Amino acid sequence: MARPTLKAVLLSPVRELGDKPLLVVGPSLGTSTLLWSQAGALLGDDVDVVAWDLPGHGISPAAAETFTVDELADAVVELVDSIAPGARFHYAGVSLGGAIGLQLGIKHGERLKSLSVQCTGAKIGTPEGWLERAETVRNQGTPVMIEGSAQRWFAPGFMEREPDRSSRLLHTLRDTDRFSYAFCCEALAGFDVREELGSIRVPTQALAGAHDTVAPPSFAQEIADGITAGGGTANAATLEGVAHLAPFEAPGHVAELLRSLIRWTESRGAGQ
Repeated sequence: MARPTLKAVLLSPVRELGDKPLLVVGPSLGTSTLLWSQAGALLGDDVDVVAWDLPGHGISPAAAETFTVDELADAVVELVDSIAPGARFHYAGVSLGGAIGLQLGIKHGERLKSLSVQCTGAKIGTPEGWLERAETVRNQGTPVMIEGSAQRWFAPGFMEREPDRSSRLLHTLRDTDRFSYAFCCEALAGFDVREELGSIRVPTQALAGAHDTVAPPSFAQEIADGITAGGGTANAATLEGVAHLAPFEAPGHVAELLRSLIRWTESRGAGQ
């Protein structure tokens, strides 16, 4: 089985990699690197920010066959090695991108300096729900998801305040390869790492949106509790005025929280 191929863009100023900490940021299902553009720009003076796209989303090629969240995590490490071979990095991801972050912490913890999982859970939704969505999108295409996604993604009032930005992100969903989207749904159907959280040793922050109906604040708390129960370091925080896409809805707040986490871990010698 071929591992999915991921492509990335640099959100920080172009400069030689290695002088500043490397932050790799991952997207939510149906979105693209656009999800991180503002937060990445805010962090760009302090860290090198590399944002990647899911298969068939944004600039990443469509997938030809099924894959797992575990294989997506392997693909992220492969992507990093193509940019900075063997480098340790900070990672932040939203929803499916956050699930991949948890898998990175479980399987590739030695490569991580810190982990920020946002609007996600150790298990999200039900297998039946994801498989049903996969079938719907295969048959009808991703535009069928736009109305429901708009309701889930954004807190009340956001689309009215930010009509251009929200419209651009929903266009990303419309343009996503339907089969790759369905493969992502199937990957989420098989994702459940609740029993493995205790193996995560990298400092972790779990962020939730107060209005998130997909991954409510209790999910973030469950992640933090699971990690600390195993002896790891983690905390959970709820962001007011945010639903399911924290770095898009509140880029300044998310950038601030990430900057604090990265500075703390770097000061503890994680970068040595």
